[in-house]
Amino acid sequence: MRQQTRLDRDDVYVVIPALNEALRIRGVVEDALAHCAQVIVIDDGSDDGTADRIADLPVVLLRHAARMGKGASLRDGFAEAARRGARAVVTMDGDGQHSAADIPRLVAAANRHPGSLVVGARLRKRASQPLYRRIGNEFGDWGISWACGFRVVDSQSGQRLYPATVFTLRDVHGEGFAFEAQMLIAAARRAGTGVVAVPIESRYAQAGVPLQFRKSHFRLGPDLWAIIRHVAHEIITHGRPFREYVRARAAAPVIDDLAGEDDPAATPVAAANGAIR
Repeated sequence: MRQQTRLDRDDVYVVIPALNEALRIRGVVEDALAHCAQVIVIDDGSDDGTADRIADLPVVLLRHAARMGKGASLRDGFAEAARRGARAVVTMDGDGQHSAADIPRLVAAANRHPGSLVVGARLRKRASQPLYRRIGNEFGDWGISWACGFRVVDSQSGQRLYPATVFTLRDVHGEGFAFEAQMLIAAARRAGTGVVAVPIESRYAQAGVPLQFRKSHFRLGPDLWAIIRHVAHEIITHGRPFREYVRARAAAPVIDDLAGEDDPAATPVAAANGAIR
């Protein structure tokens, strides 16, 4: 591995979990390749020809014979990226909700906040986000921030940059969408990593917008309940829940927004939050 601290595009792998994403997966992968030469797609038992849509593209394709869930897909993608020597991993969903054009912004933020986990926080055009998703996200932010020991913005976003100290962590519990919550908590509690939010655009199906998206795999009831159970367990296990809650709410979240124009509640900052063990 090269002796350097700054990341460039050759250090970063894009990991894309995909379940029945034939509608958008080719465009998602092509856009990712325009910004990063190393792309890993995990086809999680799709039955709609997802893998066929990208068979001719220069990507690493991992396939599950049957559906194993987003957590298993991300674990396999992380392991493959580590095997290939990645210094950081950017995750994106395969449905087209995330823009690959934001990858350079996540990498730049990671270089301004070395060692931090960077979340692409859906703060731009947030009014387009379905109400039930916004409620779930805000509730998730509240609980996951408590478990992390500091405030986190858009804890449910699937577009993130994980440094090697985080994506190589072993034995991170949780399946499905709960795995991503656990990765934030593990980053804070086990790796001592801060979390930085970079504002990105909310992209959802809506009237008058030409982009088409498949129905979300996120189920507000079952998936939010799974996240709550995992987060509650982490809060209780860590101990002193009231003290940790007060500490987590004491400081504003870290938002890397140099223009300061994307969220009126955000103040541009220069340093990442410190993880609290």
